[in-house]
Amino acid sequence: MHRVNEFLKTTLHKNSRIVLGLSGGPDSMCLFYILLSLKKEYDFTIIVAHLNHNVREESKEEAEFVKQICKKEKCIFEMIKLNIKERNNFEDRARKERYAFFKNIVEKYHAEFLATAHHGDDLIETILMHLTRGSNLKGYSGFSKLTIFSNYKLIRPLIFVTKEEIIKYCEQNKITYCLDKTNESKKYTRNRFRISVLPFLKHENKNVHQKFLKYSEELELLEEYLAKTTQIALTQVYSFGKVNLHEWKKLEKILKKRVIEYVLKEEYKNKINQINDKHLKLILALCESDKPNGIVNLPLKKVIVKEYNSLYFETTIEENFQEYLLEESISISDSEKFIKIKEKDNHKSNYLIRLNSNEIALPLKIRTKKIGDRMQVKNLNGTKKIKDILIDEKIPMKKRKNIPLVVDSNDNILWIPGVKKSIFDKNSNEFYDIIYKYVISEERKNEKK
Repeated sequence: MHRVNEFLKTTLHKNSRIVLGLSGGPDSMCLFYILLSLKKEYDFTIIVAHLNHNVREESKEEAEFVKQICKKEKCIFEMIKLNIKERNNFEDRARKERYAFFKNIVEKYHAEFLATAHHGDDLIETILMHLTRGSNLKGYSGFSKLTIFSNYKLIRPLIFVTKEEIIKYCEQNKITYCLDKTNESKKYTRNRFRISVLPFLKHENKNVHQKFLKYSEELELLEEYLAKTTQIALTQVYSFGKVNLHEWKKLEKILKKRVIEYVLKEEYKNKINQINDKHLKLILALCESDKPNGIVNLPLKKVIVKEYNSLYFETTIEENFQEYLLEESISISDSEKFIKIKEKDNHKSNYLIRLNSNEIALPLKIRTKKIGDRMQVKNLNGTKKIKDILIDEKIPMKKRKNIPLVVDSNDNILWIPGVKKSIFDKNSNEFYDIIYKYVISEERKNEKK
């Protein structure tokens, strides 16, 4: 326990206030008595925070046990009882509730430190779980012995020792503790690593926890360096909610990814867990694409839009979004319908389109517009926003959101019926095998003017 004591002596100071998460198990009881042994010398205050998970019959007895220990040692005791009815993802929910409780107690007593009893074996398990599930650099490092928040420091002094050393310390010092039998169940992922994997690693190297600690600290140093470098990169490529893709492409690959991750966190904040690796890959591919424009649909009704050298967020699909399969004949309202024509028709207008099925992806669909929609307009170089086309054609704003668009299965916009056609439209002297006509009443036609 030498390194534990040295860490505490160099981290704590006289008259400190320390909130200790005390479950009553061997780990937290070990840390409790180590802190008590230093209390006289440093004259700090220990505030015990006990969380009753309320899932085992023994929970009530454990809460009383911790309460009586605090009374005996003249320490402040605070407790909360959980009431999580849903058992799906219980561990994650309980962890969030636990740290929210700890934070409240820290703020209540204006404590400088929050101490938890995570040890070296816990670090190994956490790193292995994150490696197995997938994470980022910070996640792969597990957890730190010291984490600095705005108004307190989270310390994990037992990170230097193993569970075996903790049990030995408790036995030598005749420390009474409670045992949680659920720790022996293979129902939980962490327990499976503890029961099946840790013994193998320790057989290979009895000090393997020290190797994992070094690995964790090396990743932390790298993360710290990259965090600073990312902030510098952001000043060069990100401002007013937009990424300058011209400058972004000059960055190293790792910084490109981290800039996009930062932008996503800024947009989603505490709901960033809605974003996964698939979303990130799609956004990075969009940024690197040679196509001047594009969008990626994201959770919570958001899209990220690429517009030439800019990347930015917008609200996703318009309200009342609708989509239909374009069949032989379909009415989308009392005054509008689409008819598939079998005979050749030389009629020229924006109310009729001729298509070559080899150039498009079937089946065809009709839908209302989405944010960021663009079309390659016939007889015009490049693409143009649907929004701008409708403005140029003087379509009233209240009518724009209900304008039907004909798209293929790849969501390429082929036609704004009655307004404009895309480059996919064929002239009467070219090959085509699909003809659709947009039939609209005169009254409806006049509404669009």
